[in-house]
Amino acid sequence: MDNFMFPQIPKYEAVDWRYVMRRQMQEIVPNLYLGPYAAAMKSQLPSLQQHGITHIVCIRQSIEANFVRPNFPEYFRYLVLDIADCITENIIRFFAQVRDFLNDCFQRGGKALVHGNGGISRSAALVIAFIMETYGLSFRNAFIYVQQRRFCINPNEGFAQQLMEYEPIYRAKLNFQFGDKSRDNSYLKRKHPDDDDSSDDEVKEMK
Repeated sequence: MDNFMFPQIPKYEAVDWRYVMRRQMQEIVPNLYLGPYAAAMKSQLPSLQQHGITHIVCIRQSIEANFVRPNFPEYFRYLVLDIADCITENIIRFFAQVRDFLNDCFQRGGKALVHGNGGISRSAALVIAFIMETYGLSFRNAFIYVQQRRFCINPNEGFAQQLMEYEPIYRAKLNFQFGDKSRDNSYLKRKHPDDDDSSDDEVKEMK
């Protein structure tokens, strides 16, 4: 596919963010939600069903398994990942698994929720990686886009570094598969018009 083109990422109106929304899930792109465990607790089954959720990515470290768990295996398909929210954790190894799980969900006409404990670092990093690869974005632009939907995201420094390193990896893979140079959706830089790259200093400024 020499003329491979990334799909156009949806444009959303700015969210009127309120602190209480940290405990709710937000739709990042059509059919993909990002939020905290509070959005997937047992009391939230009616809300999950009302939103049409069919698949859930549940991220927790082993020590969190007693209180962050897949609550509704009879209702939803789960992908449960053991990931620590620390700068030395190798999160990049999970990107392909999450991508395949989400793509399978969407191909079946489903909707997915990605959550960790707070919906801030681990789950946000996985969603950013998916947005990068699906829409051909740099880490910087994908971060900005996701943050405009869920303002409280803040992947730790180790995850941010791995996300920056992932950009040439996924682009090289697509070039090999399709023989085409991927292009960034630069119009998403509306809040940061002077951003042309993703340096370490820029990552610090975002936090």
